Amino acid sequence: VQLVESGGGLVQAGGSLRLSCTASMPNFGIYSVGWFRQVPGKEREFVVAMSYRDGRTWYADPVKGRFTLSRDNARNTVFLQMDSLKPEDTALYYCALSGYYSYSDLTSRVRYKDWGQGTQVTVSS
Repeated sequence: VQLVESGGGLVQAGGSLRLSCTASMPNFGIYSVGWFRQVPGKEREFVVAMSYRDGRTWYADPVKGRFTLSRDNARNTVFLQMDSLKPEDTALYYCALSGYYSYSDLTSRVRYKDWGQGTQVTVSS
């Protein structure tokens, strides 16, 4: 399985970016998807996830109301729309796939089996 993220870049505070993650695999629709982010010296942290079972989506508190996750199973792609970006959103963003579907599992990075290489998001103040 290969996951390829794109869409990262440099943006001013208050701006927007749209990240994409495309998977090269069959049966993409039977996997939950998540995004995590990491800054140097810190652990990779949960951002958002969508359950394959019912499409329920959970957001980390710092991004609620600003980030929106969507998926297009026909294109094997998920999108992370990030609006009202803040300098503290600066990080390397990773998408990942999981066979789990509950909140408690999908907010834990250990429940994800496949990861992309990451795309850098930098928000200037």
